[in-house]
Amino acid sequence: IRDDWPGYDLNLFTYPQHYYGELEYVLIPHGIIVDRTERLAKDIMKDIGNCDIVILCVLKGGYKFCADLVEHLKNISRNSDRFVSMKVDFIRLKSYRNDQSMGEMQIIGGDDLSTLAGKLNVSVFFAKDIVGTGKTMRALLSSIEKYEPNMIKVASLLVKRTPRSDGFRPNYVGFEIPNLFVVGYALDYNEYFRDLNVSHAC
Repeated sequence: IRDDWPGYDLNLFTYPQHYYGELEYVLIPHGIIVDRTERLAKDIMKDIGNCDIVILCVLKGGYKFCADLVEHLKNISRNSDRFVSMKVDFIRLKSYRNDQSMGEMQIIGGDDLSTLAGKLNVSVFFAKDIVGTGKTMRALLSSIEKYEPNMIKVASLLVKRTPRSDGFRPNYVGFEIPNLFVVGYALDYNEYFRDLNVSHAC
């Protein structure tokens, strides 16, 4: 999505009345998000070969993207000639207050990830809402790489073009967006706006 993209007029969509006056425009409509997520799922299924999948959902913002991605992966698996076993686990990182990154990150949750050690038939996928600076994902990757699973990949719904980026690029990207603060589709501002089905700039 280019930097001068004007977005879609809010009047073209329905959204909760308590958010009136809080949003500027719709950046990505829900239908486009769903279609793009399905394409990412197809790309993932093509790349994993005969491996099982462990999907680590990065909470809280990644839960809707992860849920949709897993559903598409299951549908593709059911309708193909090979069954892929999928396990979903959840990891939460605390790194933002308001719209500012606090720099230091704390990893919360998830089963004992050491069970991944030596499993050459397992591919680990992180499902994340948005990648900005890249620091969050590098911290997560370092926590998994030591267990040496067959494959470690990152799927992110959004990647933000920001001068603060350390150059990290996910393996699967839904949309590359301008350096905006966006909410909706589980992305929040101090826990508000997660319930919106589309991605808004505010």
